[in-house]
Amino acid sequence: MLKGSCLCGGVTIQVEGKLEHQPEACHCVQCRKQSGNFLTAVNVRKNRLMVQGEDLVGWYRSSGKVERGFCSKCGSTLFWAPNTEGYEWIAVAMGLFDLPTGARLKKHTFVGQKGDYYDIDDGVPQSESF
Repeated sequence: MLKGSCLCGGVTIQVEGKLEHQPEACHCVQCRKQSGNFLTAVNVRKNRLMVQGEDLVGWYRSSGKVERGFCSKCGSTLFWAPNTEGYEWIAVAMGLFDLPTGARLKKHTFVGQKGDYYDIDDGVPQSESF
């Protein structure tokens, strides 16, 4: 089980069991603007994610297909969630988790939109889209 929280501790999370996926780093413009840099997140099944402090979770619809969750008290990036009915996954920001996570970055996405102030040279696969 993984546990974590936002910066102020008002929103806490728990993911039951081991992660089924490894995290990805998204370098798209929207993720950079939301997080202040690229966003590293991992997809977990919604039914395995427990959230306390849900009243502090704010949602911003960044496109017709996606909502982004954040703590309305401290501003921490929390979630990236497609608003597709019946979709069972939600991306959880890796920065929320207490260490150790046991996770390893599997992919960089939208690298063509990355900031010009850093290089990606960690040997992890890169993609121009998902």
